[in-house]
Amino acid sequence: MAEAEALSAPSPFKSDKGRKRWFPLESNPDVMNKYIAKMGWPAGAYSFTDVYSTEDWALAMVPQPVLGVVMLFPIKESTEKHREEEAARVRESTESLNPKLYFMKQTVGNACGTVGLLHCALNASISKGITLDKECFLHRFWEKTRQLTPAQIAQALHDEDELEEVHEEAAQEGQSDQIAREEKINTHFVCLTEMDGTLYELDGRKEGPVPHGSTSPATLLQDACAVVKQFMDRDPGELRFTIVALAPTATDDA
Repeated sequence: MAEAEALSAPSPFKSDKGRKRWFPLESNPDVMNKYIAKMGWPAGAYSFTDVYSTEDWALAMVPQPVLGVVMLFPIKESTEKHREEEAARVRESTESLNPKLYFMKQTVGNACGTVGLLHCALNASISKGITLDKECFLHRFWEKTRQLTPAQIAQALHDEDELEEVHEEAAQEGQSDQIAREEKINTHFVCLTEMDGTLYELDGRKEGPVPHGSTSPATLLQDACAVVKQFMDRDPGELRFTIVALAPTATDDA
C-alpha cells in the first residue's frame, strides 16, 4: 500500500534525507521517569529502574510485578538481516494478534525512545487497568489514536508538537554527551510487554508486534530477558545493551 510504504521507517544504513528527526533519548531511568511523568504516567506508583544483568541475581533486585521492559540495542547488519528474515512471519501473525494490543510504527528519526515508552506505558495501562488522568497527554493521545492503524498512529506522533517539545527537554537532560539531531544513531529501543498471557516485542521499525510465547505478570521480567538474550546471542561480544523495567516504585521504607 502506498501509505504503508510512505510511512515505513527507513533502515539506518540507508539515506533518510528530509526525514523529521528528534534528539535521541538516553536509556536512563531518571530521564525516562521525568519524561513519562510529564506525559501523565503515575510515576509515583510505577517507574523505570535499571536491570543490570539478565542473570537471576540482578532480576531479583527488581520490584515486582514488572509491567514492561524497554531494551536498547545496537543496530548492525546482523540485526537488519534478522529483521528481514522475520518480516514474513510477523506479517502472518498480525491477523491473529490480540486486538487490545497497542502498536505503532516509527517514522520520526531518533523517536524510538518515545515510541518504546508509549508502547510500554499504554499497554501496561490497558493490560493492568491503570487509570490515567483524562486530561494528561497519555490518555488524550490514546483516545485520539486507539482506533487508528499503526501507520496512522505514527503520523499522529509525527504531527504531535506538544510531545515533541517534552521529548526535546528529556533528551537534553541526559547525562551523556549531547548528540546532534542529525547525527546518525545506530542504537534502537524496543518494548517487551505482556497482554493476556502472551509476551510481545513491540518495535516501530518492524511490520507489527512479534509474539514470543507465553508469559505472566509474575514471570514477565524473566521471559523478557530471555528474549534479550536472543538479541545478545546474535551479536556476541557487543556490550551496548541496556535494559530498564517498568516496576513498582521503590520506597525509602524498603
